[in-house]
Amino acid sequence: MLILFNKPFGVLCQFTDRDGRPTLAEHVRIKDVYAAGRLDQDSEGLLLLTDDGALAHRITDPRHRQAKTYLVQIEGHADMQALESLRRGVLLKDGPTLPAQVRALDGEPGWLWPRDPPVRFRKTVPTAWLELSISEGRNRQVRRMTAAVGLPTLRLIRTRVGAHELGSLQPGQHRLIEESR
Repeated sequence: MLILFNKPFGVLCQFTDRDGRPTLAEHVRIKDVYAAGRLDQDSEGLLLLTDDGALAHRITDPRHRQAKTYLVQIEGHADMQALESLRRGVLLKDGPTLPAQVRALDGEPGWLWPRDPPVRFRKTVPTAWLELSISEGRNRQVRRMTAAVGLPTLRLIRTRVGAHELGSLQPGQHRLIEESR
């Protein structure tokens, strides 16, 4: 089976935590499923869960180059130079990234839910929104890429993994979309 889940901010991508932090178990009560991929605790949005190891491998294996799309609230203004750097790929400590598809948005999408707690607000520092797609899955890659071009990430929401979209799922909601036979 495959489950689409809208992971809320602050929730770990695991079902248990010795330190008592919020986990998937508080939102998904379906037995014997696990996350196919990860989102860090500070990120939100689409997480795929499955009970099928082969499917999880197809989703997460870097050789399959499964595209992942994110909404990214950045600190500062994304000029053409920064966008072109992301489109070419940037050099990170663990090597160069593959090129990203990126576009600046006119503002925060109207359908987006408020984050709890809210992103810090500073009167003197503008923020902007990007839509960014990558086909790699390095640890905190989008955050590291935007920081490398001088645009720190303030909020990160994954909206798509391959053909699977977040759609209208609200934080903490999940939907079963397919069962294997």
